[in-house]
Amino acid sequence: MSSHPRRRVSHAGLTGFVVLCCVTATSRAACAQVDTVRADSTKRAASTASRADTTGVQGSIYRRPFIGGAGQTSIGGYAEGNTNYFVEDGITDGFSMELRRFNIFLFSAIGPRLRFISELEFEHGTEEISLETALLDFQVDPAFVVRAGILLPPIGGFNQNHDSPRWEFVDRPLVSTRIIPSTLSEVGFGAYGRVPLRIGTLTYDAYLTNGLGDGVVQNTEGRTLLAAGKRVDQFAEDNNGSPAVSGRLALQRRGVGEVGVSFYSAVYNAFRVEGVAVDVRRRLALSAFDANVAVGALSLRGEIAAARVDVPESLAEIFGSRQWGAHLDAAIPVWRPRVLGLRNAVVNAALRAEYVDYNTGTFRTTARPIRDDVLALVPGLTFHPVAGTVFKVNYRRQWTRDLLGNATARLGGYQVGMATYF
Repeated sequence: MSSHPRRRVSHAGLTGFVVLCCVTATSRAACAQVDTVRADSTKRAASTASRADTTGVQGSIYRRPFIGGAGQTSIGGYAEGNTNYFVEDGITDGFSMELRRFNIFLFSAIGPRLRFISELEFEHGTEEISLETALLDFQVDPAFVVRAGILLPPIGGFNQNHDSPRWEFVDRPLVSTRIIPSTLSEVGFGAYGRVPLRIGTLTYDAYLTNGLGDGVVQNTEGRTLLAAGKRVDQFAEDNNGSPAVSGRLALQRRGVGEVGVSFYSAVYNAFRVEGVAVDVRRRLALSAFDANVAVGALSLRGEIAAARVDVPESLAEIFGSRQWGAHLDAAIPVWRPRVLGLRNAVVNAALRAEYVDYNTGTFRTTARPIRDDVLALVPGLTFHPVAGTVFKVNYRRQWTRDLLGNATARLGGYQVGMATYF
């Protein structure tokens, strides 16, 4: 469960959205082409269910099964739930279950060059409700598409391509949620495009957005944490009038996969109050490299990210000015059962290795390294009965150290989960 404040949706707004969803679903059911389109789409997707997702990060929000249905407007979504049983230093809270997410997508082809898509997210039942995306795309050319609205800044690959049915593991990668503050949604505008090359396809994204806030250091965790910089009013205004800049370049090659480099830079603190300077401008900078490739039947997906944060001198050493983390996921098919009429089912064996360091550096007085890091290994098995639906079994082993390098927590446990598009 995320610790940062989320933007709430009023009961009236939610009711209106549900009514709109019902009307849309009714019109969609009336069109005879839906079943044919979905059947063809499922058949094509199933053939690559056990391989790396090589169609790229940039178009991932449009690569969902509900799009391409009927008429101008379509509705869809995904749901994920899981069970947890963990033991930390010999202590356990026992067995628990959660419906982690229930997300609703709304897509509309407004005109020949105009597309609108949005996503409303319900986390942990209705404990947290947020508008994750609500954006308008205007295509001048495939190489130049203007985008505006609530968008996902292209830092790393996970922030734009994070739907649970596409992943082999119950939990999201630590580097993608604790170093990169995924899922990060911000109001802004910019452009993206695709440029064909001899060796593949070059994609680019570039945006200006409101950016993160003072919570990067002023938070309850007692450490520098970019995820805590998400603000309640982040969709309404910028806290300092200095927009964040983000961008990503990636190279895609059919049958092999994709590699990308990205960055995010922003002034995070409110350095002026009613025109009066109260602090210096404090910047943060994120850089990341992501890859998603297939080597034969083996699928490899990973991300590495580094953050630099201008921390006030009074918080130096305790709050890290440099952070980094990485994860690598490997998955390979081990069984293709032909039972119960399932023609394209596959069972994958998977392994994740991940590490995050919240405070990279050394103590000035002792010259000893500062720690505050987490290491985890997660083996698992997944069952994909059809494309877009997955059942997951994970075992997690995790080690945590404090600033001085003392082992403060050893955690182990099991998770069983499911995720499906609808």
